[in-house]
Amino acid sequence: MILIAIGANLPGRDRASPRESCEQAAAVVRGIAGLKFVALSPWYRTSPIPAASQPDYCNGMIRLEGAISPEMLLARLQEIEYQFGRARGTPNAARTLDLDIIDLNGIIRAVPDPVLPHPRAHLRGFVLRPLLDVAPAWRHPALRQSVTTLLAELPPQAISLWDN
Repeated sequence: MILIAIGANLPGRDRASPRESCEQAAAVVRGIAGLKFVALSPWYRTSPIPAASQPDYCNGMIRLEGAISPEMLLARLQEIEYQFGRARGTPNAARTLDLDIIDLNGIIRAVPDPVLPHPRAHLRGFVLRPLLDVAPAWRHPALRQSVTTLLAELPPQAISLWDN
């Protein structure tokens, strides 16, 4: 199971809204050669974490199946981010698109990039809530806890379905 978090909180190229950018990016991610699309979560409106004076994020999760190396998947996702106007700079800065590998077939590794599973996925409602939609039986590969347990243990985080 391959889980990729999708998020944006700035207008994208061609002035696309964050939700439009996320929807368009999901379509591109679905087309990664050699991978099979399984599911896409609803879109959620979330507050920035850590708290900041940024616009709310649009967040979702895509589930794929297949075999791909972590390095190849990371490179492909970064290419997609670049196509959508992503500029890398300050950590946790507002962005036109963010694609994060949350889980890649249960691989656990600390080095090299990408670190798997995503090192902060279990701390973020904006990752866990849409993950629950596409993989309700998912267990964190390293922590061995279910997505429902991880969600229940989080402090309150602002998250709601994204209205059109």
